[in-house]
Amino acid sequence: MAVGTHGGRASGLDGLAQVANKIRDAVESVVEGKPHAVRLALTVLLSEGHLLIEDVPGVGKTMLAKALARSIDCSVRRVQFTPDLLPSDITGVSAYNQELREFEFKPGPVFANLLVGDEINRASPKTQSALLECMEERQVTVDGTSYRLERPFMVVATQNPVEMEGTYPLPEAQRDRFTARISMGYPDPAAELEMLDVHGRSSPLDRLAPVADAADVRALVEVVRDQHVAPAVRQYVIDLVTATRNHPELRLGASPRATLHLVRAARAYAALDDRDYVLPDDVQDLAVPVLAHRLLPTAEAQVERRRPEHVVTELVHRLPVPSPRQ
Repeated sequence: MAVGTHGGRASGLDGLAQVANKIRDAVESVVEGKPHAVRLALTVLLSEGHLLIEDVPGVGKTMLAKALARSIDCSVRRVQFTPDLLPSDITGVSAYNQELREFEFKPGPVFANLLVGDEINRASPKTQSALLECMEERQVTVDGTSYRLERPFMVVATQNPVEMEGTYPLPEAQRDRFTARISMGYPDPAAELEMLDVHGRSSPLDRLAPVADAADVRALVEVVRDQHVAPAVRQYVIDLVTATRNHPELRLGASPRATLHLVRAARAYAALDDRDYVLPDDVQDLAVPVLAHRLLPTAEAQVERRRPEHVVTELVHRLPVPSPRQ
């Protein structure tokens, strides 16, 4: 527990830690050997962001999304993205009701607390763009009428690497709306052996019961918003983001939205450590998952196989870190 906090703040952090630990344990009972990925998913949830899970097929991307959704007792909808999916299949459509002799709006799956989008980059860019408004503004506009989305609202999308057959690259505006991108990676041999025992007979998802609800998540989000970010840490974030915009190996740097997402995620990351203040370490830990997917390398960097992740990692090591006392 952090010292020097007011009674209400301390109890808020205590409650956050308890609920977050329950959600984490529930998800980890399904997704073995991936504590870092689970923590990042929780960080994005508590920072009111959206999560992009990218990796090759079969490593548990959809399993992580489903486990997070099932551990929270809230409205959950799942969309399988395919090339023939239409924007109205996501947002909803106005249909004519012959009995009432008027058009009525039939909500799409986006009207849920948690939307699981499976293989999002198999849909056309036009369909992918149907998520832009709801991810940023928490609303959907159909036929000139705007409909608010209930909070919390989170999109957890999975995608295969763009080198896979039948995929479309996500537009820059779409990627910029995802708070973080994580890669599952292959499990280590011990975790894979345990997976054979746990998943061999039946799916642990079938036994997963909710350990929190939408009201709990809303309360946790309010606690995270109160986390203290010192001026020196804020300046450190600005320096890091600015460095991506001036880097010779990048033709597109991080946006101002990325700056906001990094600070919000750092607040949640600190809260999960039972602290009511953000450290430069939190920013460093989150720099790659929050920034790298938004950056575009130059043609020369691509030829040399220099990925944005490498650039961000180098910037983190190169930039001076503020003192905790600043």
